[in-house]
Amino acid sequence: MGRDRTEVIGVRTGLLGAFDRLRYKEIYRQAIGLLLIAVCAAFTEPGHERVIIGLALAVAGQVWRTFAAGTIFKNQRLASTGAYSLVRHPLYFGNLLILAGFGLACANPWVIGVLVLFWVVWYPAAVRYEDAKLERLFGDEWREWSRGTWAIIPNRLDLAKLTDTQWSGRQSMIRNGELYIWIYLLGCAAWTWIRAH
Repeated sequence: MGRDRTEVIGVRTGLLGAFDRLRYKEIYRQAIGLLLIAVCAAFTEPGHERVIIGLALAVAGQVWRTFAAGTIFKNQRLASTGAYSLVRHPLYFGNLLILAGFGLACANPWVIGVLVLFWVVWYPAAVRYEDAKLERLFGDEWREWSRGTWAIIPNRLDLAKLTDTQWSGRQSMIRNGELYIWIYLLGCAAWTWIRAH
């Protein structure tokens, strides 16, 4: 439990080792992701319909994150109901929708390129780490649940399983911090809207 994330995947030395330590730290991924959303807002190109669609996509991503975060109790029990019945890492799916939405609203090709690079560099490493950790913690239970369940993009829709969960607003909004993410995203959305007009 107390091991460094790079130890789960394998430790490399030199420049590649430094790169691994940077991308396997969750705090860096979260901080850079939030910073990139502000960058999207700052470099938003003029436009109206595109911004509405992009911000709606970002809101859908945050609604999904809020739902998923209210059903997870990290490292205590395996989350396999609700959003987790559709995808192994629903918070990452929400992040993908948020980044795609702000990227669409921004419409700056350089910023979109940076968003894609960020996703490719950080998220495969995060998935590998989380899968290894969950398999270590929950063993056969995790292996059975993960078989046929894609990592980030849902590959099926089962409304019965999606709604077969108990959601906790306190767990989502306070303990898992989604309230603060909402406030930040709404601020960035307002900034995006102003820049687009």
